[in-house]
Amino acid sequence: MADEFDVIVIGAGPAGENVVDRAVRGGLTAAIVEERLAGGECSYWACVPSKALLRPIDLAAEVSRVPGLSLGPIDVDKVLARRDEAVSGYDDAGQVRWVESVPAEFVRGRGRLDGPKRVRVTTDTGEERVLTARQAVVLATGSTAAIPRTPGLAEASPWTSHEVTAASSVPERLIVIGGGVVACEMAQAMHGLGARQTTVLVRGGRLLNRMEPFAGELLAESFAEAGIDVRTHTDVARVERPEPGGKVTVHLPEGPPLEADELLVATGRHPATRNLGLASVGLPEDKPVEVDDSLRATGVEGGWLYAVGDVNGRALLTHMGKYQARICGDVIAARARGDELPAMRDLAGGYGSPQVVFTDPQICAVGRTEEAARADGFRVRVVDYDMGSVTGAYLLGDGYRGKARAVVDEDRKVLLGVTFAGPGAAELLHAATIAVTAEVPLDRLWHAVPSFPTVSEIWLRLLEAYGL
Repeated sequence: MADEFDVIVIGAGPAGENVVDRAVRGGLTAAIVEERLAGGECSYWACVPSKALLRPIDLAAEVSRVPGLSLGPIDVDKVLARRDEAVSGYDDAGQVRWVESVPAEFVRGRGRLDGPKRVRVTTDTGEERVLTARQAVVLATGSTAAIPRTPGLAEASPWTSHEVTAASSVPERLIVIGGGVVACEMAQAMHGLGARQTTVLVRGGRLLNRMEPFAGELLAESFAEAGIDVRTHTDVARVERPEPGGKVTVHLPEGPPLEADELLVATGRHPATRNLGLASVGLPEDKPVEVDDSLRATGVEGGWLYAVGDVNGRALLTHMGKYQARICGDVIAARARGDELPAMRDLAGGYGSPQVVFTDPQICAVGRTEEAARADGFRVRVVDYDMGSVTGAYLLGDGYRGKARAVVDEDRKVLLGVTFAGPGAAELLHAATIAVTAEVPLDRLWHAVPSFPTVSEIWLRLLEAYGL
């Protein structure tokens, strides 16, 4: 096997795969190194399995809102079986075949930097192989779940996103620490699949604190109606689990302790840079790899190192990692040819990454929140509208509740951010993403006529409320 390639990528998740695809498309040779499964965290322990678990919960809620329809109990075994099918039974043979069809070389093992343009790979058997890059090395190692330094927490072997999405059974009692996307999605999924006593402990004052406040408020109302106990302004003092896999006890600073069969920690993620060999090229260990807008690592002599996806800390979202990867692969190929293409820059990240929280109600947003826009110095006007008053929403079912918000730059008359919260709202997001990233003027956007009777008529109502 050859040990020299134009491009070497460490990490075969969605971001790494896209770098390889674009680099080879640009005429370069490539190798990709992966310690676990080709396809990465998203394919096996995050995006794909979590949405497979959430879909029955979403559908059950939708059916419950439509008079004349009823749905029996969810068959949990079949839901878990479909989750296993969605992740290909945790077998990456298909993904490896795809990499080889690009064509690129797939190298199974742990890769780490070993000086400029060198990657040392250690296999499961302890064998080592050194790969050399002619043009670039790309880090696409993603991120890992953060475990707070709460006494007894790590020793209790809690679930993270990795374990909860791969669960072979549903605990009767579940405690979730965190109030972000993973915490909210998995609390609702596990509760809907049988975790009858589900408690969510949130250090801050609300769920989804990086989004518009009304989004977390609507979700909290949904959780309360479903019987999920959400406790805000709640810290964890210590955790006890005397027997591995046994009952877990969570002690709070005040009040009686909580007991559960399982504990999920969803308090954020760290870039996966530990033991990646960053010190060998003069970069700090265990921190995000800082990059410029062409995804090239800053502070590395020669400009041969790149980082895409979670590992650079810019936007910890799969679709943004893939977007960065496409830019990165194209940039490397262009520079290998001696070209400099100004269009190949990370533009979307500067506008605010689109994101969907696949709960019921669904929460989706792109761009800046009102608070962020004001903090960035924009002269802002905010327009809100009740999504439940749109005819298309009423036709989806009784009791539809939702809200839309548009954050407008009053100087340029363009959208800085849009948030939707409501059942089925996720499919509205891409139109908002186009409007925000393309900076479509509001008086031009007014001529994009939504169909009747659809929920997308919310666009017309928002613009009318603005005064157009």
